[in-house]
Amino acid sequence: MNRKRMVAGRRGGFAGIAGLGFMGALVLLTAAFAFAQAPGQAPAPPAPVVGPVRLDIIDGSTASYRVQEQLAGISFSNDAVGSTSAVTGTLALNADGSVNVAQSKLTIDLRPLKSDQDLRDGYIQKRTLETDKFPLAEFVPKRVTGLATPLPTTGQTGFQLTGDLTIHGTTSEVTWNGIATFGRDGTVAGRAATNFTFANFGLTKPTLARLLSVDDKIQLEVAFRFKRS
Repeated sequence: MNRKRMVAGRRGGFAGIAGLGFMGALVLLTAAFAFAQAPGQAPAPPAPVVGPVRLDIIDGSTASYRVQEQLAGISFSNDAVGSTSAVTGTLALNADGSVNVAQSKLTIDLRPLKSDQDLRDGYIQKRTLETDKFPLAEFVPKRVTGLATPLPTTGQTGFQLTGDLTIHGTTSEVTWNGIATFGRDGTVAGRAATNFTFANFGLTKPTLARLLSVDDKIQLEVAFRFKRS
């Protein structure tokens, strides 16, 4: 008796689906399949935010200089590298992806810069950068290329950021070449670097007893971590 009822029930169910017509039955079966598969699917990425975006520097960001030097008594060149984690600032983007210049500025405190040589650090602080007079390096972004609009929430992209860099009381336009990775948690992390010469900012080359020569080119690199809002 129970088996007859089950068979009858199945026939009734199939008859009900058939009664919906081909398109109605297809929609119903597709919805049922999607519902059954939903628990095992990965969550969809957050949708990109349409409108102005503010990116604030957070902990984990660092700035470094790199200069090639030739030491006395050594046949190969050496890279002098100094770093600081005293990096602050904001990059503000308008709804169309352009830079909001009035609300954008990145600042590096040059006083904590540290390399592997105290003698080098002392010379750079007192003679080259003169951080007692010019403690900060400031960058005001003006143009950005390579970033999608609206700003993504996942993935990775290369970009160029152009603006005015002020070091040692002198301002010069520079372009940073970088790569950014976008996190689901609202972070944007990556690296960007730019090159310039000592003369661009009126800087004095280090001249130490054990130092034969210093390359003209300075590379400034920032490993950044932003939080969007």
